[in-house]
Amino acid sequence: MQFSAEKIRNVCLMGHGGDGKTSLAEALLFFTKGTDRQGKVADGNTTCDFDAEEIKRQITISTSIAPVEWNGHKINLIDTPGYFDFEGEVLQGLRAAESAVIVVSAKSGSSVGTEKAFKLTQKYNKPVLFFISKLDEENSDYFKALNKLKDKFGVSVCPITLPIMDGLKINGYVDLIDMKGKNYVNGKIVEVAIPADMNDSVEEMRNILNESIAETSDELMEKFFGGEEFTKDEIHKALLSGVKSRKISPVLAGSSFLLSGMDILLNTLVDVTPKPDVDSAKPTALFVFKTIADPFVGKMSFFKVLSGVVKQGSSLNNLTNSSAEKLGHIFVIKGKKQTEVEDFAAGDIGVVTKLSNTATGDILAANDGVEVEELVYPKPCLSMAIFPKAKGDEEKIAQGLNRLAEEDLTFTFGLNAETHEQIISGMGEMHIDVIVSKLKTKFGVSVELKEPKVAYREAIRKKVKVQGKHKKQSGGHGQFGDVWIEFEPTDALELVFEEKIFGGSVPKNFHPAVEKGLRESAIKGILAGYPVVGIKATLVDGSYHDVDSSEMSFKMAAAIAYKEGMKQAGPVILEPIGTLKVLIPDAMMGDVIGDINKRRGQIMGMNPSKEEGLQEVSAEVPMAEMHSYAIDLRSMSRGRGSFEIEFARYQDAPSNIAQDVVEKAKATMEEEK
Repeated sequence: MQFSAEKIRNVCLMGHGGDGKTSLAEALLFFTKGTDRQGKVADGNTTCDFDAEEIKRQITISTSIAPVEWNGHKINLIDTPGYFDFEGEVLQGLRAAESAVIVVSAKSGSSVGTEKAFKLTQKYNKPVLFFISKLDEENSDYFKALNKLKDKFGVSVCPITLPIMDGLKINGYVDLIDMKGKNYVNGKIVEVAIPADMNDSVEEMRNILNESIAETSDELMEKFFGGEEFTKDEIHKALLSGVKSRKISPVLAGSSFLLSGMDILLNTLVDVTPKPDVDSAKPTALFVFKTIADPFVGKMSFFKVLSGVVKQGSSLNNLTNSSAEKLGHIFVIKGKKQTEVEDFAAGDIGVVTKLSNTATGDILAANDGVEVEELVYPKPCLSMAIFPKAKGDEEKIAQGLNRLAEEDLTFTFGLNAETHEQIISGMGEMHIDVIVSKLKTKFGVSVELKEPKVAYREAIRKKVKVQGKHKKQSGGHGQFGDVWIEFEPTDALELVFEEKIFGGSVPKNFHPAVEKGLRESAIKGILAGYPVVGIKATLVDGSYHDVDSSEMSFKMAAAIAYKEGMKQAGPVILEPIGTLKVLIPDAMMGDVIGDINKRRGQIMGMNPSKEEGLQEVSAEVPMAEMHSYAIDLRSMSRGRGSFEIEFARYQDAPSNIAQDVVEKAKATMEEEK
C-alpha cells in the first residue's frame, strides 16, 4: 500500500545508550500488529537490532528502519544508536526524519546522550518530543525525570500526559489536553475519573501546558492572561505550530515492556509532528542517506523520496557523479526484513539494492537542479595501527575496510608511508572494536591492533665542515670520490643543497651525484633512523681522479660526509606538535587544562564557544602524548567534551623524551636483525 506524503511521518528515535529507544520501537511495532511477538534487547531478538554485533553487545550500532501503521498513517521509525562512537549513524537517521522522539529513562532522567540528541535536533532544526520510558522499573520517578528535562531544556518542555501509577504498575494516564483519565482495561482504553490524589499534580501540569500554548500566538497569550480556557481545537493548532517551530517539546510517558503509553504516543506523532515537505507532482528525485555493505545481498542503499514517485525499474541520473542508475528492485524494510514493492510516494523511505555507482549522500533524479545540504560528519579521533594475524591477509584487510567504509563515513584508513603501518581511525574504542569484529565475521580476516608509531624527525643544531672520501682499489679501474661539505641548520623542511666549488676541484658533472647521495642519506638520521629536516649542505671543495672517479664514487663520498657531519653537528630528535581545540562545559575547565599540562601541552587561549555553556580551549601539545586523548577526555567530561587536533610543526624533544625515542629505535633495529 502506497501512502501519500500527508499520511507519512518520519520520526528519528534518539537518546542516551540504554534509555530504551530500541525497546520503544519494538513495543510500537507489536502494539500496531507490525510484528507477531514483542522482542527484547536482552534476548537478542528485536526487529531493529539484528546485526550480529548488536545482538552480542546488546546495543544499537547501526541505524535501522521500522515502519508502523496507525489510523491510516505510516510512521517510519528510525532507530539510532545512543553510544557516542556511532554519531555518524545518528546524523544519517536524523537527516531522513522530519521530527525526533528523544527517549529518556525515568530512572536517570536527562543524561549526556539526551543533551547531545537535543543539540543535534537544534542544529538541524528538527521538532522534538520526549518520551519518558521505563516507568515500570524500580527507582523510576516521572516527576524527577520531567523536572530534569525542564531544568536542562527550558520552557519548551511541555507535558501532555501524566501517568496514573499504582506503585510500579501503570494503570493509565491523564490526558492533559482532554483533561480526562484513561485506564488500560484488557488492552483497551477506558475513560475514568481523574484520581483525587492526582488533582494537584494534574493542575500543575495543565498550567505548564497552558503556558506553552499561550506562547505560540499573541491571541492565545491574551486569552491566557484573561483567565479563559483554551478549546481543544486551539490547543491542537497551537501544538501543531509550536512543535514545528520548536517552541513546544511535548512530553509523554509509559512503559515499552507493558505497552503503556503507546496509543497516545502514536496519536501525538500523527496529530502534531510535521509531514514531509515534498512535492509529488515534481519529477522524481531521491536522496541516499545510508548504505549497508551486505556480503550476501550486496550493497543496500537507503533512500528518502524528495519528489515525485520512485518506481521499480526506473532509471535516474546520479547528480553527484553524473552516472546513470537503474532501480532494479526496491523494498520496504523493517529491520532486516525486506518486502519488494512497485513504488514509493514522495516523503517515504525505502531501500534499493545493487546500485553500482551510488554512495551515501548522493542524489538520484530525473532532472538536474535538485540539492540537499551536505552532511558534515564528525572527524575520527582515535587511531590504531592494524596488522593481520596471518601472513598474506593484507589484501583481505584492505578489501574489508573498503567495503565497511561504504557504510560508515566516520572512520578512515590508509597506509602511513613513513612508518609503513596501516592506520585505522574511528570515533572511539568501541567503534574501532566493532570494525575489527566485522572484519572477522563478515570478511573472514583476523587482525590485531597496536598503538601507531609517532613520526619523529631528526635535525642538527651546529654548523660543521667535514670531508667525505671514498677510495677503493680492486684491480682494473678503482673508485675515487672526495668532497668537503659544510652542514648547517636551516628553516627549510627538506635538505637544501648548494655548491661553492672554485677551480673545478669537483667537476660539475659529479655535483648531481653528490646531491643524490646526500638526499638518500637524509632519509634516515643517525640517532633513531627518522628523516632529517632543516639541514643545508654546501659542497665547498674536494678532489677527483681522471680514471677512477665516477658518479657512484661521489655519491658514496657524500654519504660518508653526511654521517660524519651529522655526528659533529649536534643532532637532535624533533617531535611533532599538534594544535588542539577542545570544547568542554565551563565546570570542567580546570580538569581539562590540568590534563593538557600533564601531557606537556601549552595553553594558547580560552574563549566562550558558540554553543551555550561550553568553552573552547586551544593548546599546542606533543602528538606523542595524545594517542589516548579521545578516551581520556570522554571519561573526564562524562561524554560532554569534544576535540580536534591537527599537526602544526616539529620542535626539539626534551632530552628524556629524545633518549627514550633513541633507545626504542635501537631496540627495534636489534629485533629486525
